Amino acid sequence: MTCSGLGYFIYTMLLAIVMGGIIVYYYNPKRKQKVEEPKRRMLDDEQ
Repeated sequence: MTCSGLGYFIYTMLLAIVMGGIIVYYYNPKRKQKVEEPKRRMLDDEQ
């Protein structure tokens, strides 16, 4: 494996890890209330 090939491999793995981290952070059950709040606020009737 050449140096540039290894660099691309490491870069790809780094992007995959970052993307996985974002997904885990966003879909964490502890954040569900915060994520769902804007949707519920939009659907509530304003009186």
